[in-house]
Amino acid sequence: MRAINGELQRIIDARHHDPFSLLGWHPLAGDRAVVRAYLPGAHEVVLADINAPMKPVGSTDMFEWKGKKDALPMPYRIRWSDGHGHEHIAHDPYCFPPQISEFDLHLFNEGRHWHAYRFLGAHLHCVDGIDGVLFAVWAPSAERVSVIGSFNQWDGRRHPMRVRGGSGVWELFIPGLQADCLYKYEIRQRDSGQILLKSDPYGQQFELRPHTACVVTAPSKFAWEDQAWLQARGEDNWLKQPMSIYEVHLGSWRRDANGQFLDYRTLAHELVAYVKQMGFTHIELLPITEHPYDASWGYQTTGYYAPTSRFGKPDDLRYFINQCHLNGIGVLLDWAPGHFPKDAHGLARFDGSALYEHEDPRLGEHRDWGTLIFNYGRNEVRNFLVSSAMYWVEEFHIDGLRVDAVASILYLDYSREADDWLPNKYGGNENLDAIDFLRELNGTVQGQHPGALIIAEESTAWPQVTRPAWLGGLGFAMKWNMGWMHDTLEYFKHDPVHRHYHHDQLTFGLLYAFTENFVLPFSHDEVVHGKRSLLYRMPGDEWQRFANLRLLYTYMYTYPGKKLLFMGCEFAQGREWDAAAALDWYVLDYPLHQGMQRLVSDLNHLYRDQEALHRHDFDWQGFAWIDCHDAAQSVISFVRKSERGQTILVVLNFTPVVRHDYRIGVPKPGCYRELLNSDSMYYGGSNVGNLSLHSEPQAWMGHPHSINLTLPPLGALVLCCDAATDEPCA
Repeated sequence: MRAINGELQRIIDARHHDPFSLLGWHPLAGDRAVVRAYLPGAHEVVLADINAPMKPVGSTDMFEWKGKKDALPMPYRIRWSDGHGHEHIAHDPYCFPPQISEFDLHLFNEGRHWHAYRFLGAHLHCVDGIDGVLFAVWAPSAERVSVIGSFNQWDGRRHPMRVRGGSGVWELFIPGLQADCLYKYEIRQRDSGQILLKSDPYGQQFELRPHTACVVTAPSKFAWEDQAWLQARGEDNWLKQPMSIYEVHLGSWRRDANGQFLDYRTLAHELVAYVKQMGFTHIELLPITEHPYDASWGYQTTGYYAPTSRFGKPDDLRYFINQCHLNGIGVLLDWAPGHFPKDAHGLARFDGSALYEHEDPRLGEHRDWGTLIFNYGRNEVRNFLVSSAMYWVEEFHIDGLRVDAVASILYLDYSREADDWLPNKYGGNENLDAIDFLRELNGTVQGQHPGALIIAEESTAWPQVTRPAWLGGLGFAMKWNMGWMHDTLEYFKHDPVHRHYHHDQLTFGLLYAFTENFVLPFSHDEVVHGKRSLLYRMPGDEWQRFANLRLLYTYMYTYPGKKLLFMGCEFAQGREWDAAAALDWYVLDYPLHQGMQRLVSDLNHLYRDQEALHRHDFDWQGFAWIDCHDAAQSVISFVRKSERGQTILVVLNFTPVVRHDYRIGVPKPGCYRELLNSDSMYYGGSNVGNLSLHSEPQAWMGHPHSINLTLPPLGALVLCCDAATDEPCA
């Protein structure tokens, strides 16, 4: 009896690792059985189905009934009153068998469960006709784990969970609970006895910050209408499709009249209409995964399965994505599997041990960011991340993920002092576990969902980022071209009189332009932290700044690679981006900003409509230099081509000097006319340009024909060639 009393005391002390071994119904010798329930603060406890009282064990809140085995129906109910005179009746959670299959647990521990979110977390569940919520969490170093919430006064003694053998997974079915109740996990660490209050790593909805509890969500009943979009996405060859991405921070794109966030459903109409009008093909959302700190812009994630509550509920986000797809707009999500914050309620030392991170800070901590690094060598951690990626693609119809800070994932010595990192087993600085994780991530998500794209923000020369794993690559669909972006902005910051000394910054990128599938990004990172807006990174007076920016955008849209532009850049916001306030839409009252917005819209439509500008963004077949050597005049010219013979001629003048009689060779004879002139008065320019020009049979620059142009100041010309004819150009 002493041993049993000791075991019961461990239940009372909230220390028992296996509450099901004592609580609930248990057979005794012969035809007898016992039912135990621990109900702190309860009075007059009764087995409701047989109206049999349960007696307290000593002076504790442990109650017990003994009787015949067949006297009590299963599952049974307990009725009790509390100290406030309120009566309760509920099915006993401790009379239900385990609910999670051994197969699910096995796959999870092996790191091969692509849909771990379907059994981990909190889910509405029905057992033998009894409705409730099934909770499950991975916490292998816990001595005891309890579900706490608004339904049990946040008391960790009331609902301790059962551990599923050596899997490290704890589960509990609580009958009678419904959607929208709040919950967390209370974890007692096995060795130290430390008590931790943690949000659910697999939680699918959180309270609005600064509160940190999770919300039980019902299965979505959202009626998707984007089947045609998804089918086309899976069948189209995305490599040859135009992709022009509008990068958006939802909290600061626009705000309402009171300065508050717009919700997902409002954005589904206002933002989608704007993006469609502007001609972008995709929206990329800065992380909307739940995060506690607004100023992190979402990159310090605590809810890898939860859309942030700042803008509404999960089905509101589904509505937003559905509206995007119905309007022909794809949706990409910034996703941060490289690190997570140290917030006490989050993943950090989740069960009192270094569970999701490394124990050694030389492997497990980003010093610069004050965040922790995932332990990619642990099966369950990789499973957590791959399952998260699958969740967004499958449950929210996301069209792709942009993986943040891939360089910090790949390199063990990323942003570290020489004595503050540990080499891999071969002595190198490559994170071998992370490489395996990224290949698994890309192969799984893109293999299961053709047309869904995983894009790397990778800032180094790591080889074959966008090549298949079987060729030794990482398997990403695309990679941000950070080298091109950096060189280009460095070039543009120079006064035009000095640009001829830096001509190679324009031309060097073509040496590697087709080694990867590149996205050309002018992202949020280029307009914060004192870098100034793109407009004010341009040199010169007001007219020259705007002309330079128009030239920059035309250069990007005609250069090989997919396109990305951060919100506000399309109308030349002058102020650096501030995530705590809406964009400066008022500047569109001024003609130069209006002209910039028109130009970006026209560039988007030109890029989409002209096959030569997008069909071969990733290979040499679609590009040829006409002249890359005219450093003296700071002019470059090149051709973009399609397999159907379409030719687009691009000539860019990076000085404010009008170049008269500028002859260039052309690849074929014909009538050349301007499709776009960045110096058009329609965009705020000086309106220097050309009427249609017929090529002349004068050899130039290695071509048998040539044309004589007037190049606008700080301007770009985009010309097409009509069929060859002896007639004058119209």
